[in-house]
Amino acid sequence: MDDSAETTPALPPLLERQVRQRPSAVTALKSKLKRGVSCSVPRVRSTLTGLFPVVRWLPKYKLREYIWGDVMSGMIVGIILVPQAIAYCLLAGVEPIYGLYTSFYANIIYFLMGTSRHVSVGIFSLMSLMVGQVVDKELFLAGFDLNEDSSPTVSEAFNATLGANLTSQVHTVELMGVPCGKECYAIGVASVLTFLAGIYQVLMAVFRLGFVSVFLSSPMLDGFATGASFTILTVQAKYLLGLKIPRHQGYGTVVITWINIFSNIHKTNLCDLITSAICISVLVAGKELQERYKDRLKIPLPTELVVVAGATLASHYGQLNLRYSSSVSGHIPTGFIPPQVPSFSLMPRVALDAIPLAVISFAFTVSLSEMFAKKNGYTVRPNQEMLAIGFCNIIPSFFHCFTTSAALAKTMVKDSTGCQTQVSSLISALVILFILLFFAPLFYDLQKCVLACIIIVSLRGALRKFRDIPAKWRSSRNDAVVWLVTMAATALISVELGLLVGIVFSMICIIFKFQNPKASLLGRVHDSQLYEDVEEYRNLTPPPGVRVFRFQAPLYYANKDVFLRSLYRAVGVEPFAELTRRKKEEKKAASLSLKHQKANGAKTNGEAAVQLKTELEFHTVVLDLSAVPFVDSSGVSTVKGTLKEYKDIGVSVLLASCNASVIDAMREAQVFGKNDKDMSSLLFHTVHAAVLHANASFAESQSSLGDSEV
Repeated sequence: MDDSAETTPALPPLLERQVRQRPSAVTALKSKLKRGVSCSVPRVRSTLTGLFPVVRWLPKYKLREYIWGDVMSGMIVGIILVPQAIAYCLLAGVEPIYGLYTSFYANIIYFLMGTSRHVSVGIFSLMSLMVGQVVDKELFLAGFDLNEDSSPTVSEAFNATLGANLTSQVHTVELMGVPCGKECYAIGVASVLTFLAGIYQVLMAVFRLGFVSVFLSSPMLDGFATGASFTILTVQAKYLLGLKIPRHQGYGTVVITWINIFSNIHKTNLCDLITSAICISVLVAGKELQERYKDRLKIPLPTELVVVAGATLASHYGQLNLRYSSSVSGHIPTGFIPPQVPSFSLMPRVALDAIPLAVISFAFTVSLSEMFAKKNGYTVRPNQEMLAIGFCNIIPSFFHCFTTSAALAKTMVKDSTGCQTQVSSLISALVILFILLFFAPLFYDLQKCVLACIIIVSLRGALRKFRDIPAKWRSSRNDAVVWLVTMAATALISVELGLLVGIVFSMICIIFKFQNPKASLLGRVHDSQLYEDVEEYRNLTPPPGVRVFRFQAPLYYANKDVFLRSLYRAVGVEPFAELTRRKKEEKKAASLSLKHQKANGAKTNGEAAVQLKTELEFHTVVLDLSAVPFVDSSGVSTVKGTLKEYKDIGVSVLLASCNASVIDAMREAQVFGKNDKDMSSLLFHTVHAAVLHANASFAESQSSLGDSEV
């Protein structure tokens, strides 16, 4: 059916906007203050139950239905936590006992404050690595020797923590008015770092700054985790070979550490190398069996615990430390150390280092809690999750602990072993408490290479992400590039800078998308009222005399020029160039007319010739702004200028499918004239309505022009 034969329906009236009567800022502030300072029994009860969700769900606990799953998952996770808590202390640069403390306190606090039923909060390899880098940096700046052989005994470190005097032969630094040795100073730095990270997280929760996690995209976090896994593997490689190499300070840890390893490869301890080969083989075999028969196995295989127990017995009875100088964990005392306030003098030194720790910790915790809540059909409160993880760092920092986070592997174990509530975390804490009170000294002869094997094998999941690169590239090249850049920066430069590079590069990619948006001409789908991109769909018919242009991005100061260039290229006419061409044609026609007059003595119709050449293939441009979420003042000025420039060459510009915020911005800038007098003739709710109006107006103008000529 031809458009000219199509009847033009009466234009529907504009939708009537609702009148919003917003209270004044003063009134709103007074109302918030009144609600904030009001105190009543229901309000106090609501605040306490909100801060401690356990008060709500624990009285409703279904003992017979939940207890078996919670006890089983809690015990299994607790058994897994023990060797990991000891192992991850190698990454954090502190003694093994502090890993047990960290896991114990974090599980209890999250039990009281968390809203997720399945998340396992405690030590996490990435957090341990980031803490260890800061600890080593501060030890180096304080003048301590980073070689492990120079470390004082654990008893000396505890004496320093308790305020006892150290021997004059050991290098000490005064901390909180007490001489402090290397291990004492290390846990002091880790505790201060953890305290500040927790403070930042609580402040983010109080001021509703959870939106920061929006800038941590999934490809960026995956790339960051994979790059950090390379660093973790590199840092632990020296333990596999039994080499005494201090951790590198500064950028390029991965490259320089591997250079140092190969430079000292001739010093490899064969005992540690053989032990590492055996442990890695057993651990990998256990993981593979677990994955292959996960449907048949009701509980995960306690491979780490078996390896730790077997290696400890072999090291003890084989006297590997005495015979072959194999590095061992050393004495792990029972019981708890008295609490201590984090050192305020260290806070300015690590204040900036705590920021990435806080952000990554809460990002992993919130994302994991939401993921498993969606999987199991319940909801979590992200803001409360930030508070919970914040206090999981603040309170334990007084008890010689380091930064914690939710851990994916242990959370998956809880989910797969029948966990129902956070009672499982309480059970895990009791398992760790049992180890702390009775069995911790039994790990004295556990070789450090065994702990390194546990850490390295746990990185399999992150390192396997390399297999997903082709699929990422096919699905989204942008995501694949973000992953690669973040991974490379994290592995080759440093963990902290890798995080920063990943965030900045992700934002640059978003800006690049805004700067290169999709812009296209639309055609009509047969005789329907639907218009789509002529480059993407077949059998579309461009409306005669009308160019329909769609811009798929916000229209703001940074891409207004892109909008104009795309529009000129799509419709094929740039107003300024067209005006320039017409002026040249007018001058040329006037010159020719003057020559003819002189030659023939008669007037020629030069104006008619000019009029013939200035006719365009279209009379109206319809701007489909349905894909423009917002416009700023520069964008509005661009639209206003476009209307005027095309009007100067006899082309009308109509707006279609604008959202309410775009319409409001246009009205404030008086794009539709004073009191919106031209609104009904410039703004349309659909593209089809705009096209019909354009054709009707053009036909009417042509009819009026014909009548005037007659």
